[in-house]
Amino acid sequence: MFLDTIVGLFSSDMAIDLGTANTLVLVQDKGIVINEPSVVAVERERYGRQKILAVGHEAKEMVGKTHSGIEAIRPMKDGVIADFDITEKMIRYFIEKTHRRKSFIRPRIIISVPYGLTQVERKAVRESALSAGAREVFLIEEPMAAAIGANLPVMEAQGSLVVDIGGGTTEIGVTSLGGLVISKSIRVGGDKIDAAIVNYVKEKHNLIIGERTGEEIKIKIGCAVQLPKELTMNVKGRDQISRMLSSMELSSEDIREAIQEPLKEIADALKFVLEKMAPDLVADIFKSGVVLTGGGALIRGLDKYLAEIVKLPVYVADEPLLAVAKGTGKALEEIAILQTLANGD
Repeated sequence: MFLDTIVGLFSSDMAIDLGTANTLVLVQDKGIVINEPSVVAVERERYGRQKILAVGHEAKEMVGKTHSGIEAIRPMKDGVIADFDITEKMIRYFIEKTHRRKSFIRPRIIISVPYGLTQVERKAVRESALSAGAREVFLIEEPMAAAIGANLPVMEAQGSLVVDIGGGTTEIGVTSLGGLVISKSIRVGGDKIDAAIVNYVKEKHNLIIGERTGEEIKIKIGCAVQLPKELTMNVKGRDQISRMLSSMELSSEDIREAIQEPLKEIADALKFVLEKMAPDLVADIFKSGVVLTGGGALIRGLDKYLAEIVKLPVYVADEPLLAVAKGTGKALEEIAILQTLANGD
């Protein structure tokens, strides 16, 4: 107990948004100090051993460009840990980078996780952080973290509805009185939207492109509704028939068509949550509307697309990419929320 107290004096508590696409680290009293891709580049050595070559931005630059001896791994898949060992190494790297490689630092850490994670998956996340050097680990579900980060009145007797569209999952939650009243998690997010673009370009235009190009297309010309002025982009890839390098021009209307299916899945999940809500909560949502967070919230016109389907006001939160990380950080500072999380675990 005395040793833990002494160790605590040398630690800076951390909040981690451990996302499929990106990992954000927030340190108490310092704000967000790390925002990097959740990618680890490893070199395969003899006897099955792995040597870490790069983590984050540097590792993502290697995706699709490595030789057979090097692999760029995304250890998180659909919001959960797909590779326990690599996830532990990634968390350790971010802890050491945050604290400038001071090995004696053992911070208290709170990590955001998708709603509905199994006990086995929750244990895997917690053990990864403990093995990476945390002295104590709390978990907060992403819909609650997103709502807190979007400055919704989660502790009040008032219903608030948040839709967080991340890389691997979309998390939908209704909060009231410090808890999640209704939640739903679907394994549809930025990755599935990128894949839909890649498949569309291949099937409609016989052009083979990589996942990084699919993401770039989404960011530059992706849209959920018809835009007042159509956007275009020149895309390079390999012709599926001739196998030669080729290029073509894509429009925002092409991408709107390409991503209809994953957007419909998100809309259907939102409708499901609305149908399960108590009448008094529905009345609150009619007043406050639906708030979008996460990278997917930045798709042009997604708020209008969803508003038309659910017949409710839909808004994009300020800094939607940072909402979960900020909410996770605020929970670290709020003793009442932290105690609720501890009791919940």
